Amino acid sequence: MKTMQKGNGFLPVNIEEMRERGWDQADFVYVCGDAYVDHPSFGAAIITRLLEDAGYRVAFIAQPDWNKEESIAVCGEPRLAFIVSAGNMDSMVNHYTSFKKRRHQDAYTPGGGFLGRPNRATIVYSNLIRKTYKKTPILLGGIEASLRRLAHYDYWSDKVKRSVLLDSGADLLMYGMGEHSILEIAQALDSGLAIQDITYVRGTVFKCRDLEELSGEYELLPSFDEIVRSKEAYAKSYYRQYVNTDAITAKRLVEPYRKKEYIVQNPPSLPLTTEEMDHVYELPYQRTWHPSYDKDGGVPALKEVKFSLTSNRGCFGGCSFCALTFHQGRRVQVRSHESILREARLLIKDPEFKGYIHDVGGPTADFRHTACKKQLKYGVCPDRQCLYPEPCPNLVADHEDYLELLRKLRALPGVKKVFIRSGIRFDYVLADKKNDFLEELCKYHVSGQLKVAPEHICDSVLRLMGKPSNAVYEQFKKDYEKTNRRLNKKQYMVPYLMSSHPGSHLKEAIALAEYIRDLGYMPEQVQDFYPTPGTISTCMFYTGLDPRTMKEVYVPVTLREKQMQRALIQYRNPDNYDMVKEALIEGGRQDLIGFGDKCLIPPRKVGKHGFSGKMPEQSAKSGKERTKTGDIRKKSGDNKIKKKKTIRNIHKKKRRQGA
Repeated sequence: MKTMQKGNGFLPVNIEEMRERGWDQADFVYVCGDAYVDHPSFGAAIITRLLEDAGYRVAFIAQPDWNKEESIAVCGEPRLAFIVSAGNMDSMVNHYTSFKKRRHQDAYTPGGGFLGRPNRATIVYSNLIRKTYKKTPILLGGIEASLRRLAHYDYWSDKVKRSVLLDSGADLLMYGMGEHSILEIAQALDSGLAIQDITYVRGTVFKCRDLEELSGEYELLPSFDEIVRSKEAYAKSYYRQYVNTDAITAKRLVEPYRKKEYIVQNPPSLPLTTEEMDHVYELPYQRTWHPSYDKDGGVPALKEVKFSLTSNRGCFGGCSFCALTFHQGRRVQVRSHESILREARLLIKDPEFKGYIHDVGGPTADFRHTACKKQLKYGVCPDRQCLYPEPCPNLVADHEDYLELLRKLRALPGVKKVFIRSGIRFDYVLADKKNDFLEELCKYHVSGQLKVAPEHICDSVLRLMGKPSNAVYEQFKKDYEKTNRRLNKKQYMVPYLMSSHPGSHLKEAIALAEYIRDLGYMPEQVQDFYPTPGTISTCMFYTGLDPRTMKEVYVPVTLREKQMQRALIQYRNPDNYDMVKEALIEGGRQDLIGFGDKCLIPPRKVGKHGFSGKMPEQSAKSGKERTKTGDIRKKSGDNKIKKKKTIRNIHKKKRRQGA
């Protein structure tokens, strides 16, 4: 029987704290790969507070030691279920760069440490629970489970992997934003329904032995064995899933495995209404990290979002390399102005607030309504995009609601400035004929630099990215500069650029370097294409096919070419010289090597190592260098001298012996 427990302080994190509340058992135990941060920017906080608000007892285990079985038992066995999430990020993306090198910081771990969670945390935690609690229901949630809900290409092992539901041993998986599904599951479990019988909840994935047990229509996808054997079958299966993410138009999907085992994906959860969104973001969050982390300096990820406001969810931008369509869908959901203003007033009261709201947005800041009115009744179009390759005739490009919200926030006592950092769609801005948004953006919401994401300048690559043509970006750039001149403001644009995306040959990478040369700007950070689960671009990377057209796509897959494409974007960095020169020679563009105004680098001898950046990672203890390929080489300078001395000594010894 559930007992009402309103939010006073943090949720209990061990049995002792549960007993202090008078609990003999929790209804749910939430196991998370992130540190415990009770803030609405963290999915774990939303789900646990929502369950608590519904009257359930919820305990929290953050970053358990996966090498110790007892770490999963610190809150005992829950009455209804364990809920497992890898955290706000996929654990493999959290741990590794796009070059598969281990990261040395984790913003979601206390103090930024990097040993807080295991690889493939969803699977590891679930298996750990199953060792101790054989029959307790396990529910999976979070971005890692959501994007791996069906068979998927795994970049880190370079294999097609099964649904995470099978490898984890869990009972039910919640994909997408889980507010509706978790409450429906909780109600079913609390009423006494067995976890195996909860097969009807939208936004969930479950295991099935007999298709005759399924009620209603479903679509049969290619089997796991088939997509492992055939990349064409994989591409077709993935794209069927991709266009099946709208709550109104989606069907139930079935993926067959061996031995009469099936993974069944129910249609997505219905979007949250504005009233539901308001309720979710106004639950009694502590809005900080658990006090046990104070000694470590807190959790770095909170510092990035503590004074930001979430105003929307979902994105109809449709970028090929983004997993948002697969996770949240293309239907935009929004909070009311009143709810956002109430949260802003909470920020203002915080002793650390300095008068600056860092962001007001979501996946795309300036999306404050559905792309068109038809989506409300018929759902998003499965066979066309809202902005790509050009804005749909039915698109409603209107920033008025967002502008009104920003004006209200600027007027709050105690607010000095309201920034927009979560990104805007410049093609959507241009599609708005009123043009007043750009004026107010430049006047009030830019801090010297506006970050935008053209990603590339070659239309052949942009088409595969699902981005507008370069001419659209150039037009926005002109309008932005013109507006700033009129306002007498010295503000600039910082473009986000991506290297090694499918479709990018060395020719396109060199063209991008030439563009940067003419821009007179060298990016401090380069975004290398990262093949994460759930994106069209990852499907292209693995299969060499564009799943939308089934046409072949060139894919830069070797480490060497990826390093060359990255180095070209930062060609002015002296550490990249050898790799840039190698790329230009291989690309047949020796005309860019010289002293002319159009040259990228001056002529000089290519170094011994054809790697970009400072390749040797020197060890002071060993006196050796480790290259990016993992080879161990002795320090070249010292060893040449030692080698010459050794040769001289040998000759001297021979001469003495001869004498």
